[in-house]
Amino acid sequence: MDAKAAADSAIELDGLGRRYGERDVLTGVTLSVPMGSTLAVFGSNGAGKTTLLRILATLLRPHAGRVRVLGSELPKESWALRGRVGLLAHEPMLYRELTARENLLFHARLHGVGEERVSALLERVGLGRRAEEAVATLSRGMTQRVAICRVALPEPELLLLDEPLANLDPGASAAIEPLIGRETGSTRVVVSHDIDQGLSEADHVLGLRDGKAAVLAPAAEVTRAQIAELYR
Repeated sequence: MDAKAAADSAIELDGLGRRYGERDVLTGVTLSVPMGSTLAVFGSNGAGKTTLLRILATLLRPHAGRVRVLGSELPKESWALRGRVGLLAHEPMLYRELTARENLLFHARLHGVGEERVSALLERVGLGRRAEEAVATLSRGMTQRVAICRVALPEPELLLLDEPLANLDPGASAAIEPLIGRETGSTRVVVSHDIDQGLSEADHVLGLRDGKAAVLAPAAEVTRAQIAELYR
């Protein structure tokens, strides 16, 4: 990759590999994600999708290859990405004994974000009246909305989203779109099992099978049938 292309890339992977014990989870994954674009990641359970997100979020170290995120080499420059990357994982990464507001205030202080943004986000996702309730008492959908607020708080440059619409009804899905959708202008990596939804909002597609890139192309060149084949 030339210098200009590298400067325009939010994510660069060159031969990325990761293993657990003797089992290879990711093998030889090479790709480039331009700044401000959306990469949709598809693949069956165990294909390596979550592992990829965790490496990009600096939570796991790669065992092979080169990883560069927002201009920082991983893992040696992981410190430079704090506050610039937002991860929405299967686990909400919230303190269940704290209220929704207390959770967000804690993260707001970590990122130097004003308390007024906490209130604005809670209202935005329809939780203004439930903000003083412990997360442990909230439904899965409400907990997902709080987790999305946590991710959106510092307005990160890179959003790593693992099934972001899980447990959300259509109204909630529409409410969170301005927080983590394309209109944020952030670069996004979105893991999804919803083929049609994933393809519709993607600029680029990565399809993983057994940790390898079985599909890697601009979204306009990828068919539904190609993605469906990953799950067979």
